[in-house]
Amino acid sequence: MPTMMTHAALRGFGLHQNNWEAALARHWRAWRLRWARHSQRRALRDLAEDSHLLADIGVTHQQAMEEADKPFWR
Repeated sequence: MPTMMTHAALRGFGLHQNNWEAALARHWRAWRLRWARHSQRRALRDLAEDSHLLADIGVTHQQAMEEADKPFWR
């Protein structure tokens, strides 16, 4: 009679260690995405002071500030 672990392994589910590694990888990717958003929004806030630079990227001052004011998780 198969145990719960062997039954799960037979059905293609990863063992605990594989699940832990996958969860860690997901959290690492999420953290990198949030850090990238934070960095880009900080840079956009710096650009918002120069209307010529904003015109080069096709963004108004208001749009730049709205995007820069968003929290990193959105």
